[in-house]
Amino acid sequence: MTIYLSPIILKSNKIRQEDKMKTNIQKLTCTALMAAVICILSPFAIPIPISETPISLGTFAVYLAACLLGWKLGTVSVLIYLLLGCVGVPVFAGSLSGVGRLVGPTGGYLIGYLAVALITGWLVDHFETKLPMYFVGLILGTAVCYCFGTLWMAISLHLSLKAAISAGVLPYLPLDAIKIIIAGFFTFPVRKQLKRLLPDLIQNSNQKRNKIEAAAK
Repeated sequence: MTIYLSPIILKSNKIRQEDKMKTNIQKLTCTALMAAVICILSPFAIPIPISETPISLGTFAVYLAACLLGWKLGTVSVLIYLLLGCVGVPVFAGSLSGVGRLVGPTGGYLIGYLAVALITGWLVDHFETKLPMYFVGLILGTAVCYCFGTLWMAISLHLSLKAAISAGVLPYLPLDAIKIIIAGFFTFPVRKQLKRLLPDLIQNSNQKRNKIEAAAK
């Protein structure tokens, strides 16, 4: 019996390996594409006279990455974007680049993108069928980004917290609210389609747990 089962087992293992490789390729491709989207949208910026931080489409691109890919791949996409900017690719707001942008007065907002991807992506992964949770995740992630960026700006420019909030938060609230609304309503149906087309790429926590338990059996 063992002799006859061996080819079947080998074939099954080969299929698993091929499926795993296919899934990894899909993950790499989608992560690279979202990193590219962030790099393309982020340089578009509108300077504000009262603030060091321009209005940028970067936050909207990060919203898309977090909601569509979840917290792991979304965060990796943002990390790739930040690394590209650090090594000299002009992907930051205003087509700027360099490590100086991260350690400068507005660098906290750039690093805060990671918090947006982590928090928003985690909530979307766990509550992907509930549209309101998309907005909760986007709002919480943006709030953490604001907090980190504002504190960074206050320390860098020796501003009071009130002055930093006036310069780094208040001017951006209306537009960020619009970005959140558009991102939530756009990504909710798109993620459903991605999950249908690429089921191994888009998985929520319950599906991953069930898959692990099935493999263990």
